[in-house]
Amino acid sequence: MTNHPILLKADELGRIEIVQRDGVPCVRRDIRAARWWARAFAYRAAAREARALAKLEGLDGVPALLAWNGRELLRGYIAGRPMQHAQPRDPAYYRNALRLLAQLHRHGIVHNDLAKEPNWLVRDDGRPALVDFQIAWTRGKRGRLFRLLAREDLRHLLKHKRTYCARALTARQWAILNTPAPHSRLWRATGKRLYKLIARKVFGYWDNEGKGRVRD
Repeated sequence: MTNHPILLKADELGRIEIVQRDGVPCVRRDIRAARWWARAFAYRAAAREARALAKLEGLDGVPALLAWNGRELLRGYIAGRPMQHAQPRDPAYYRNALRLLAQLHRHGIVHNDLAKEPNWLVRDDGRPALVDFQIAWTRGKRGRLFRLLAREDLRHLLKHKRTYCARALTARQWAILNTPAPHSRLWRATGKRLYKLIARKVFGYWDNEGKGRVRD
């Protein structure tokens, strides 16, 4: 891998690049490159990601937090391909993904952004990994709201499984897919269109790919 930064994403919230540190690849989120009007939000999102990764330290399938100084977040690099490119069709991938998600929730973390396929990686050995914890639930409290959000994490994973490996869905998993949480139904009926409009027009995100446009 080259010693020069490799740009993964650049948008109004900053730049995400693969960089080298002591000969080891890692991922840098640079919020200094954020637009002035988005800088406060970019800071809060990076700080939230740092808290989540710190709580998940040592969990296989989640990047390690290497550094966070209020301007740059440095996390470990996980080799693999985003789900929308790898299109995993092996049932074993989803069994392992369910275990990874359960471990995440046991640590008191809800990802909250698993509808986006780029946040799921298929590692070189076929196992799953999770990235991008900018809007994760990090409070640790496991009350009713936590359980609702955790169930939506699970439902989003099952939606991906339905796309790529529907034959392996169980009856219980189909039931979960067919019964979204009340707040999810309300969101789809009210705020989702506005969110998509803002995401597309302001941040350049499109549907479940979640890729920001590269800007100068």
